[in-house]
Amino acid sequence: FRLLSETMAEQNTEAKLKNQLKREKVQLWNPPYTAADGQPGQRHMQELAERYAPLLCLSAPEVGAALESIRAQAVKRGKGNKTFRETNVATVELLLPRDSKKDPKTKDHLETRLDVLVQEVVDRIGEEYGLKYIKLILNGKTLCADQRLDEQGVKNHSKMMVLKVSDAELKQQLSEEEEKKKNQNESIQRTQKGFQILSERDGSEDPDTTPFLEIADQRGNPLKIPHTEKKVESLYSRLCLDSEKMAQLMTLGFTEREARLGLRACQGDLQEAAVHISNQRQEREELQQRERQKRSRRMEVISTLTELGFSRRDAATALHHADGDVDKAYAILLDSSQAARSTNNNTEGAVSPERVEQLLYLGFEREVSEAALRLTGGDVQSATQLLLDNQGVLSPELLSMSPPSTSSSSSSPSSEEPSTSSSSAG
Repeated sequence: FRLLSETMAEQNTEAKLKNQLKREKVQLWNPPYTAADGQPGQRHMQELAERYAPLLCLSAPEVGAALESIRAQAVKRGKGNKTFRETNVATVELLLPRDSKKDPKTKDHLETRLDVLVQEVVDRIGEEYGLKYIKLILNGKTLCADQRLDEQGVKNHSKMMVLKVSDAELKQQLSEEEEKKKNQNESIQRTQKGFQILSERDGSEDPDTTPFLEIADQRGNPLKIPHTEKKVESLYSRLCLDSEKMAQLMTLGFTEREARLGLRACQGDLQEAAVHISNQRQEREELQQRERQKRSRRMEVISTLTELGFSRRDAATALHHADGDVDKAYAILLDSSQAARSTNNNTEGAVSPERVEQLLYLGFEREVSEAALRLTGGDVQSATQLLLDNQGVLSPELLSMSPPSTSSSSSSPSSEEPSTSSSSAG
């Protein structure tokens, strides 16, 4: 824990220095701070450390060490850019699980071409760091193992998080692979059977009762195509939508997508398509209205429980566990009020600027990053997994379950003050 605190303090110092360097437009990778051979310009670096030390309330040696770390990273990054231009070998930063890092104080990098499959990189990381089942995260999305790095947005100097795959995920992944393989085999068997049937035909079959090709609309209804129409052009003309009907539907206020899907669903009938689209819209509006009413009822119940002296967070949590039953939620709150107060006391410090920055590097928004850290007790790996499971968006229910970000709790989520952190400059 002490080592982790020291590492976070060093990262915070470097972040503040990077902001200061950016404001003053100081480039440590260029002379006079870096010589032609890549070595530091000692005198100028010392002068810079002595000038910044009072600003950060730190000693000159501490600031000098942080400046040298920033300078070395910049020089290494410049060499990486040159290598990438000359050899197409990129350098990506790996955010490894805490127990897999060789040195907590140093960053882990991997040199690789970007035109290789993700699976190849996964195998390399697993072999080098002793990780068996892992996945790679970039900008909040899991990289597909059977696609190339560059096809999924990986660039030179990208930051990728390495997450261990849980047992449940591994079982699901293996099950999906088995299901995919089974579907592929069934598809191959159907294709082979179709070829066999076609090869046995001698042309004497009735085309009305034994179609050579059957095409269905989006509802699954087969389109009757006369056997005399053999040419691709005539088939295309029957399936192509009438642009004039499309224009008429769009004039009525429907979108192009609604018009296209409506005409296809109604086999080109303009009147039926208009009714179909209107019904679809009404169904969506009714569904949204039910969802709004459900949320409104839930907020009313939470407010009722809050008036009884419970916090909004505890009320929301209890209501979630009680499946919306207010009486059960009240009973849960009575039984666990002492445990809930203990939980409130342990949430302080779960969200730190450095941990939030790690999630921001991965492409998540600040608000959901802070909420995820509060929900997971400040564990970056668990917070990342939670955001991935929810596609980077936490539902109002989950947000209301997260503890407040300030030391004093509030009865309204809107009154919670978001935590702030220094953004690091590259």
